[in-house]
Amino acid sequence: MDNSKSLSEAFNAAPVQLAGHGKREVRVLKEAFAGVEEHMASDMYGTGELIEEFQAEMAEVLGKEAAVFFPSGTMAQQIALRIWSDRKGSKRVAYHPLCHLEIHEQDGLKELHHLQPLLLAGKDRLITLEDVKNMGAGIACLLLELPQREIGGQLPDYAELEAISAYCREQGIMLHLDGARLFEVLPYYGKTAAEVCSLFDSVYISFYKGIGGIAGAVLAGSGDFTGESKIWKRRHGGDLISLYPYIIPARHYYRQRVDKMGQYYAGAKELAALFNGCHNISTLPEVPVSNMFHVHFALSREQVERILITFSEETGIGFTPRLKETGEFSCSYELNIGDLYGGIPKAELEAAFGLLDRLLREA
Repeated sequence: MDNSKSLSEAFNAAPVQLAGHGKREVRVLKEAFAGVEEHMASDMYGTGELIEEFQAEMAEVLGKEAAVFFPSGTMAQQIALRIWSDRKGSKRVAYHPLCHLEIHEQDGLKELHHLQPLLLAGKDRLITLEDVKNMGAGIACLLLELPQREIGGQLPDYAELEAISAYCREQGIMLHLDGARLFEVLPYYGKTAAEVCSLFDSVYISFYKGIGGIAGAVLAGSGDFTGESKIWKRRHGGDLISLYPYIIPARHYYRQRVDKMGQYYAGAKELAALFNGCHNISTLPEVPVSNMFHVHFALSREQVERILITFSEETGIGFTPRLKETGEFSCSYELNIGDLYGGIPKAELEAAFGLLDRLLREA
């Protein structure tokens, strides 16, 4: 083992990487543009055939009246909650304590829109119908994230989701879907995107996570809702002169990968079983409900880093460039299955996990 090599260096040097679709390189952009007519007109400030056709395609997929392409999901979701807040005349919104808006956006919702979030449920579990019923009065909008990324990509039972939706409609509470990984959960639910989205008043989806595009998002809902979102998009500086460098890759990789989500989901379940068969490893969830899960090690981060570097050098397989320290003798990382996993021979993978188990037992 090269003691001077970091985990990140070992991962990047590995010929085989288990997660995702591959490195985010310029080739991803070049591939998306390879079949595009070079004289195709670009979109201009949110108008034009290119953007309008893609927005209409996404609105149909999601079962909504209209959809708007945004440069980022952060922008789209803050705007969605602001619209519902204004319409309901209340600054109060509700979401999970580990919601993206709460932990990754520098309090943008509070500083830019002065909204007041109520944090539902504990950090280690999903929001339940009981949590929603106990929110109290004055909540303009409830945001649900499917899957709940920060706790391993867990999902509520579909019946629970339907019950939450029905309750919100009875109470006049708007329901917004953080569907950054919506397509990834459809194989587990056995539903179409439109069927899931019918439970929600507004929906956000991402094009760079499971889809693997460059960047970009869509916000969908009723015609009047999306019309108002376009005004807020301009106010946020999101109405760039042209968004086609993001739209074309979003469209290309969406069409290429949306029908592979079942394959990615099956791969995640197979891989999680291999991890759970190793000493001092567990996954969350134990059986994945989408193409993502968290891998937990019952050893210190320093110990696991050394083991993974050795493993990578001996097998040529990279798991992750970094680990999150969760305790003195525990660490974890997030894993998402994409195109890369399907290219690894199963016998080779099983042999590699045999080595991993031995290294963990010797630690």
